Amino acid sequence: MNIAKYKGLGIFGPAYKIMLENDPHAIDSIDRILMENMILLCQETANYLYNEYTPTQVFYKKGERPELEQCVERIISGCNSEEMRIERIIRFTSGLGENVSNDMETILIGGTEEEIIKRGSDWCTDVARTACSLIQIAGFPARMVYLADTEKAYSGHTIIEVYRNNVWGAVDPLTNVVYRYPEGKPISTWELMNNPDPIEMHSKDDLTPYTRVEQFRSAAISNYFVWLWREYSRKYNYKTSKINNYYRSILEMAEKGWPSGLRWLHGEDK
Repeated sequence: MNIAKYKGLGIFGPAYKIMLENDPHAIDSIDRILMENMILLCQETANYLYNEYTPTQVFYKKGERPELEQCVERIISGCNSEEMRIERIIRFTSGLGENVSNDMETILIGGTEEEIIKRGSDWCTDVARTACSLIQIAGFPARMVYLADTEKAYSGHTIIEVYRNNVWGAVDPLTNVVYRYPEGKPISTWELMNNPDPIEMHSKDDLTPYTRVEQFRSAAISNYFVWLWREYSRKYNYKTSKINNYYRSILEMAEKGWPSGLRWLHGEDK
């Protein structure tokens, strides 16, 4: 299988390619690299992505990221099950945006996971990368998952998958959702794409717009390993950046409630 044709910024279509090319993260940042390396989750790639792509072992060595380790220890203290540890970490990451300013002049994007935790963030990509790191330090394999409602403009979202009990399960670190079947078994992103009924079960209220069937129309997966951060730092960067003009226009329209309806603003769909 030629995996290259399922990889990169264009896998969600030309309009989303333009949106991703205008992502506000710094050029050559780890966040952009992760998106450039994402692989479309589809019939042709599912077997590869769920059996070969991501190692199901964690190679993190204690002492490499002491601040993150201390954070994990505090979060999961007293937990007596794997699921409880995951729930605690996701509850923590979902709260990172509680005190973040809505002032677009002060919003920061990217940075190290330590920096994201200190300043807080409600930017789904940053929250997902932070959760991925904390989950791995807690001993669980985890990876990034990019979702796109390809029938709507600017309807992307980033979550993660966590591996336990020999299966991958979708987890949303921003909205505090751990996807499971009623009997408790984790549900993978691929399963949710093919059987969306459980998505509605996890929809808490209208304040969780990403917990809906349409958000799983398309998905892609990218590996991020916290134990390779030194290597990543040499190759890429963890700079913080500010909202660019492209995203400023989107956020400003969102604040106005999208008069005339949600639509592509810059002719991306032409």
